[in-house]
Formats: sequence, structure tokens, C-alpha cells
Amino acid sequence: MLGGAQTLAVVLLVFALTEALPGDAAVALAGDQPDPARIAAIREAMDLDRPAPERLADWAAGMLHGDFGTSLTSGRPVTQYITDAFGPTLLLAALTLALLVPLGFGLGVLAARHEGRLVDRLVSSVTLAVYAVPEFALGVLLVTVLALKLAWLPPTAVGYGTELLGHPAALVLPVLVLLARPVCSLSRLVRAGMVDALASPYAAHARRYGVPGARVRYAHALPNALAPAVQQLARTVDWLLCGVIVVEALFVIPGLGTVLLNAVAERDVPVVQGLAVVFGVLTVLLNLGADLVAYRLTPRAGVAA
Repeated sequence: MLGGAQTLAVVLLVFALTEALPGDAAVALAGDQPDPARIAAIREAMDLDRPAPERLADWAAGMLHGDFGTSLTSGRPVTQYITDAFGPTLLLAALTLALLVPLGFGLGVLAARHEGRLVDRLVSSVTLAVYAVPEFALGVLLVTVLALKLAWLPPTAVGYGTELLGHPAALVLPVLVLLARPVCSLSRLVRAGMVDALASPYAAHARRYGVPGARVRYAHALPNALAPAVQQLARTVDWLLCGVIVVEALFVIPGLGTVLLNAVAERDVPVVQGLAVVFGVLTVLLNLGADLVAYRLTPRAGVAA
């Protein structure tokens, strides 16, 4: 019920924001020297001469049947734009997550095991320093050193199209940039959860009864870090699918972010609306799923509430 209400709110908000965009899409599409008759024809073709509530009702009804409208610049269905661009974005997200989970949990557990010692300070310092570097700056640095200076990797994915899996070298730099900050935040979250759990009375009680240290760490302390870690992973997946516009633009990857940037530049309102709704619905679903998983991992929260 809550997810449905949030999805409806996303649809209404997207339509209202695109309606509030400055300028006139019909004028922008008419060219540098627009003719009033041509502008009127474009407005009629785009249904801009109809009241906003009618256009909202038609647009929402179409989405219920999988019809997000038609691009104003190319005439292609918006759904085709989304399906074509979803592959590269999903590939980057999958590769990043495949490395993020073992690295994030591994570094967090390592730091918690050596709390206060050199390893802990080293992991905490490095993760904090890396997290402070914006994705764009890190991407430029990696391209300059690894691609331009050393020529180990291609600087962008230009020429590879959407078949990026067949050119793994083009994926290395984008995945490194996408991986950097999430690994830092996840490892610090896991470390904090495990440190708190290891300092708790029940962990001390287990040690007094002779429970091995490894079992205390992995069977008792680590599960306490899972609930916040799952929520962090959900936010990361949401960002990987909906918020990697800067990374895709930097490495010229034909994903959802690149399509959105092009649509905004061309004032292709149906494509912008369709992508915004997809991003919003993905965010709602991922966060609801993370909340359910976190609730299952911490059943006592429901009792306490």
C-alpha cells in the first residue's frame, strides 16, 4: 500500500516538474528561426494545446500498459530508449556489486578484528581519504594515469556501443570509480556494527563460556551489522542504477544516465519523464525491499516498536 502511494507520488511529481521546466519545448524543436505556424503544429502534435490534467491522465494510463510515450526528436518509443540503455547501466551495477560485497564486508571485518591497532587505523584512514574524493575527480585522475600516461586501459567506451561485456578493458576504470566510495562507506558501517556487537554484554558472556573468538565474531557480531549494511547496499544499488550520470558521461557509456543527459539537452520531454519515473519506481522498490530485509534481520525492532 505504501509502495503504491509512493509510486503515485513519483508519477505526479515527475509530471509537475517537467511541466514547470522553463522554456517551450515546441519552440526548441522548431529550430533557430521558428515559424509561428510550425510552432503551432508542433504544439498540436505534442498535445501541448490540451489541458495539463488531460495529458497527465493519458500519460498515466499509457504507463499502466507499458507505453511511456514517443520521443519528440527521433520518433522512437521511450520504452526502446530505456531497454537499450538499461543493459550497460545494469552491467556496471552488477560488476560493481560483485566486487563491493566481499571487499566492503572483508575490510569491515578486518578492521573490527584489529580494533585500535595499526590495521584498523590504516583501513579507516584510507577509506576516509578515498571517500572524500568525488567520482568525477577520481575518474579524471585514473584516466590521466592509467589510460593516458601508462596506456594500460582505454580512456572511454567510445566505439564499443552497448556490447561492453565483449570489451572488459573498457569497464575497468568505470567500475573502479563506481566502487571506490561505496566500499568505503560499507566497510566503515560493518566495522562500526561489529565493534559495537563485540563490546556488548552478550559477546562478553559468550567469551566467558569459552565460545571461540571466530564464532563470536561471525555468528554473533557480524549479523548485527547486516541490517544497516543491507540498507546501505540498497542505497548503493539505487545510486548505481539511477545516479551514475557523471561516471557514464565521463567514460561515454551509453547507459540510462547518458540517455537522460541527451534528452534534457534536446528538451525531449517524454524521454525525461519516462526515465524519471523509472528511476523513482526503482528507488521506491529497492528501499522497500531493504526495509523488509532489515526488519527480518532485526525482529526485535518490531517488538520494541
